Amino acid sequence: MTDHKALFANTGIQVPRLGLGCMGMSGVYGAGADEESTRTIHRALEVGCTFLDTADVYGAGHNEQLVGKALRGKRDLAFLATKFGLSGISNSAGEITVDGSPAYVQAACEKSLKRLGVESIDLYYLHRLDPRTPIEETVEAMAKLVQQGKVRFIGLSEISSTTLKKAHKIHPITAVQSEYSLWWTEPEQSILPTCRELGVAFVPYAPLGRGMLTGKLTSTEQLGENDWRRVSPRFQGATFDKNKALVDAVSVIAKAKGATVGQVALAWLLSEGRDIFPIPGTKRVSYLEENWNALDLTLSELERNELRSILRTHLPEGERYPEKALKLIDRR
Repeated sequence: MTDHKALFANTGIQVPRLGLGCMGMSGVYGAGADEESTRTIHRALEVGCTFLDTADVYGAGHNEQLVGKALRGKRDLAFLATKFGLSGISNSAGEITVDGSPAYVQAACEKSLKRLGVESIDLYYLHRLDPRTPIEETVEAMAKLVQQGKVRFIGLSEISSTTLKKAHKIHPITAVQSEYSLWWTEPEQSILPTCRELGVAFVPYAPLGRGMLTGKLTSTEQLGENDWRRVSPRFQGATFDKNKALVDAVSVIAKAKGATVGQVALAWLLSEGRDIFPIPGTKRVSYLEENWNALDLTLSELERNELRSILRTHLPEGERYPEKALKLIDRR
């Protein structure tokens, strides 16, 4: 089991190589079911998948409350991460806002602690960069939370290398969270090398391409009416079909290994470095167990080269977010 954990950046703590993303438990990818989600969290703790990831914006607070309830009497088992600074995620035309102002940092943390029902948060991320607030000011406020004992470590999500370097000068950044998978490898160009230069852990979200890389999604007709993917550019019409071609190519390797496409996708990320901690999301126990078993899947150098070849010939079609959400990605 020791290989299932790795030192998490500057924390001195061994954290599971695979975590559990809890966002999908709160209606983002169709209707959630609290009882089933709670069973999934409990099963995660049982198998050793103790790195739990949530955010105040998921379900407008519902997700933090759900995770908090599931952790009652089990808090010491989990390495708990949550995020702040982003509001208004929806499938509608509503506004998405960001706030990294010092006053908001403090207020948001207090609310998250209350919803989670905990005394401290292990890893507290800024969800998106606030262009109106210098990152130095935001991080200074986050550092105060550490001093107050309300947060143990701080992280940043979807930020550029320039922003990370500025932030790290103010207070050690423990982790950067960004999308990274077989169909989104852009982090390899800049932010991942910078994380390694600074000794910062890298936490890929959507490591299974929001379900595409599981091989279980064959048509958008499988998506519920309120599923966020119905407005995601990569899941639209002919674009969906083109992106599915990558999955079909990876499935050949998966079948040869007696594994699922999703397990190969996760094993590939894990093979890219022990400083990488993917957080595949699910609300089902069966999928959690399938994902966790990817830790025992080893890819040969030949297989990794084959996957890289597939990536070169099957470039992803479409933006990964709708326009209003894409504008929030820090590319400075």
